[in-house]
Amino acid sequence: MTIIIKNKDTLEYNDFIFKCCVGKRGFSKNKIEGDKKTPTGTFSLSNIYYRSDKKIKPYTKLKSIKIKKKMVWCNDLKSIKKYNKLMIGNTKLKHEKLFRKDYKYDYLIPLKYNWTNPIIGKGSAIFIHLTKNYKPTAGCIGLAEKDFLILLKLLKKNTKIKIL
Repeated sequence: MTIIIKNKDTLEYNDFIFKCCVGKRGFSKNKIEGDKKTPTGTFSLSNIYYRSDKKIKPYTKLKSIKIKKKMVWCNDLKSIKKYNKLMIGNTKLKHEKLFRKDYKYDYLIPLKYNWTNPIIGKGSAIFIHLTKNYKPTAGCIGLAEKDFLILLKLLKKNTKIKIL
């Protein structure tokens, strides 16, 4: 089955319909780093990352990975080797911290967008993550925690997401 995002506030999977939020500037076929748009297309899902200091390991068929304090996602336009990749440790490269003070990354699933042989500047760190207020994101997809946990129970390792 495929997760479907048809518009800026609806995520569908099987018979479930969840409220969501997407990029502040909507959708784009030609995503650019920092444009605040959610990329369109069909993508595989990566692993589920979670904050074990704040949340229990979720029930899911996806591989679950604990977020450590030094985990970051590289969004540095100057790094050909690390762009749009998970990194661990101190780095001078521009990055998105996964171990945040707020709740948004207590659970997150990276989309395999611009994943294999990523093109610098085409967008990085596109996640399904948590939201409480459904305010637009910087290009990710936000779900309420209760809906995120329901979705996790339904997902299979080969589930894809289609953003229209």
